[in-house]
Amino acid sequence: MARAGLTTERVVRAGAELADELGFDQVTVSELARRFDVKVASLYSHVNSSQDLKTQIALFALEELADLAADAVAGRAGKDALIAFADAYRDYGRQHPGRAAAARLRLDPETAAASAGVRHARMTRAILRGYDLAEPDQTHAVRLLGSVFHGYSSLETAGGFSHSAPDSQESWTRILDALDALLRNWPTAPTL
Repeated sequence: MARAGLTTERVVRAGAELADELGFDQVTVSELARRFDVKVASLYSHVNSSQDLKTQIALFALEELADLAADAVAGRAGKDALIAFADAYRDYGRQHPGRAAAARLRLDPETAAASAGVRHARMTRAILRGYDLAEPDQTHAVRLLGSVFHGYSSLETAGGFSHSAPDSQESWTRILDALDALLRNWPTAPTL
């Protein structure tokens, strides 16, 4: 029987908050039970295991980030859309480092196909339409953007850019300018 006041949504949200506080790798049903001051068994009517909890947090983070990114790019195109999209990812990673890590959790194909990850891919491809990239170059560009956005955010959150000049914001701005230039001048594939 579910403990009064506990819902799956509340458990998952608390797990996401725990991930931001302690790190996504540290999230367990046991740790969450301590936070709620309940027995572990009380949470098993809401999540099946620590891995299920992590999967639910990942789905929550993907949905939350997709909503933020969609709001950021609404009505924008070209470089403006690219910058708004990138800033949404970076800001989310800085504000919610555990959730950002959760959004990168490897999901099984069925779960991934039903997740907001699909919205992320669609938004990225919509932004890339402004750069007139055909396949397979569009897929290469999607992977490049994801790598830059997630990689930069992860390194920045870990303090990787805090020990040297120039300021991280200046680098971010220059990187986005470089990405825009690259996307406008995408190299042609070599002929074999």
